[in-house]
Order: sequence, then structure tokens, then C-alpha cells
Amino acid sequence: MGMNDVATVTGPESQTLKGARTWLRRHLDAARHPMGLIDKEAAARAIDELTDIDPASWSGTWLRGASTFVTAAEAAEARGDRSAARDAWWQAYQFAFLGRYPVPNHPAKAAAYDKARAYFLRAVALDDPPVKRVEVPFHGRPGEGRSVAFYVANPEGVANPPVLITWAGIDSWKEETLVSCKRYLQRGIATVLIDMPGVGEAPVPAGKDAERLWDPIFNWIAGSELDDSRVAVMGGSFGGYWATKLAYTHRDRLVAAVNWGGGIHLTFQRTWQEQSRNASSYLMDLMAARARIFGGSTFEDYVARCPELSLLDQGLLDGPSCPLLLVNGKDDLQNASADITLALEYGDPKTARLYPGGHMGADMKTIQDVIAQWLSGYLFPSAAEGNQP
Repeated sequence: MGMNDVATVTGPESQTLKGARTWLRRHLDAARHPMGLIDKEAAARAIDELTDIDPASWSGTWLRGASTFVTAAEAAEARGDRSAARDAWWQAYQFAFLGRYPVPNHPAKAAAYDKARAYFLRAVALDDPPVKRVEVPFHGRPGEGRSVAFYVANPEGVANPPVLITWAGIDSWKEETLVSCKRYLQRGIATVLIDMPGVGEAPVPAGKDAERLWDPIFNWIAGSELDDSRVAVMGGSFGGYWATKLAYTHRDRLVAAVNWGGGIHLTFQRTWQEQSRNASSYLMDLMAARARIFGGSTFEDYVARCPELSLLDQGLLDGPSCPLLLVNGKDDLQNASADITLALEYGDPKTARLYPGGHMGADMKTIQDVIAQWLSGYLFPSAAEGNQP
């Protein structure tokens, strides 16, 4: 996701061992993505132990850190300490996630991603109620995946709860979205955690009609014990784009949608991509991570495809949508915050808010609370206290 433009290491500097260490330490000290919930002392040791940022060295260092917590988790389980086991498995997942970061575009990072998912499942199986993994068939095109995998977290003691389907961006996937969902579970809202097109376990790459990824998810909700008449979506960072698109293409299945930090039109133009390719908020290979959503690996691979995502050029913006909230930091270096202004000029009225700071805004907790309040007004319409952020 690359949240917040706070680091001073930029461009090629962040692609050196020294620059990467500086970036990691800054984010660790500030408890910012991707270091927000990691054990600080253990992470600091891992940063010191990094010998290189090539994929094998990088993944190896973080997986050695993960193995320490795997040992601790297994010991806690053996003595029946559920809480300690959950915490240790969570840290093992955090370290393995760093091992695949930003994307598993090398066999060593792919192996770390496999471990991260396995450790994540060991951790959330100990939640109360446990987070469940669901896999449903996907009837795609030749060469695409045959299933959609997602996680379902249910609020305790709530029958027929409303649903928030949520996802993040190019480097932060369904596992990483769980923590921000706690505020929704506490409000009695079930959360469905997915990967956006082109990342994680998504069966389809990004593309002009990749919103078909959501069809089997909506169908699954309709046949579940969740309330399919009260469904909202939220996409963070790049994933915010897909929330805006679904607000148009799937408006009949949604009560609300939130684009938090995603592009709409200007973001996908070559001029913007030239400006943002070395955003200071990103570590190592932003363009490789971006290009990977289309199956590519270079800046040229990405800019050749990203214009097709423009919702303006697709002719959607002038059409009707479900209630839509657009949020970003006004100084975003990754996705153009001016896309919010542009979206307000088209189609149905929308709710919008620009916050101080860079990508997704500086005060993440406050923004998340505001979004949760806004969404609750649509998911619990009889108890709405106002929907203005």
C-alpha cells in the first residue's frame, strides 16, 4: 500500500542497502506500514542483519526472524497458552510478510508469501470468533484462476450482520487488511477480506473489466448468513480505484462505497506516472510492483496498460452510482488527489474529504474512524447519526 509520504529516502537511494535500512527504520520508529504491528526489537535486529536487498538475501533475513516466532508459537500451543500462541503466530506472519515485500516477484519472495499466509491462518484461527478462509469457484477466461479466496471475519454474537468487503493495494493484501477491520467488527459489521485484481491470490489481472472478480463474492454473500441487502465496499490505496468502479458497475448490490487513496483518471496518465515513479513513500521497486498487476515488470509495461483503467474514458463517471465517499491526503505523491475533484464534476453527488498529508492522509486512525462512521450510517440506516465526514 505504501501508506504516507513521510520518508526522505527517494528513488534510487531506496534501492540500496543503506537507503532501505534508513527507510525501514523510519517506518519502524513511526509504526507505519509495513512496520506498523511488528515486534520493534526483533525488527530492528533484522534490519541490522540485512546484508543486501536482493530477493534471496532480503527474504532470508526476514524468514529467519519469522522462525524465532514460529518456535515460540509452537511452545505456547504446547503449554496451552492460546493468547501467547496467537501473538507469536502473528509476529511470524509479520516477518514473513516483510520477506515477500513489496511483492513476491522472485522465488524466494514467493516462498515467503506462502509462509506468510500459513502463519496468518495459524494466528487468526485463534481469534474469537476465528477468521475463516473461504474459496469459491471463479468462471474466468483461459489462463485465469479457477477460484476466488477470501477471509470472513464475523462480529461476535450478531445474527445476519451487514457486510463490508474490503481490500488494499499493490503491496498490502487481504491478510494486511484485517487489523483495520477491528473497528467494523466492534460495530457489528462482518468483513470480507479480498485481494484486488492482479495481486495476491486474485484469479484475474488488472484490466478494463476485472471488476468481474467480485461477482462470485456477491453471490456467496447472498447464500450466506450475512445480510446481502446491506453490503458496502472499501478499497485502500490503489485498491480505492476498484471501489469507485464498483460504485457504478455494481451499484444495485451496494449501499455504499469508499475510495480511500485510489486513482480515477488523472492517476493513470503517463504524465502522472512519470512524476510518481520515485514517490518517497515507497521502498525499493514501486514500478515493478505496479506493473505486476498487469503481469508486467517495468515502468513501460505499466504505463502501456494503466490508461485503460480511466473511469472517465470508460464513460462511467457520468452515470449513476451508489453513495460514494472519496478520501485522500492532499499531497499524495502516489495517486493524484486531484482525481477527487475531477470525480465531483460528474455523475451523482458524492461525499469527499481531503486531509493533510501524503498518500491516504497523515492521521490514519482519525481517517479510519471517520470512514467507519460514514459507512455505519448506510449499513445501519435506522440508527444513522449523519453521514458527513
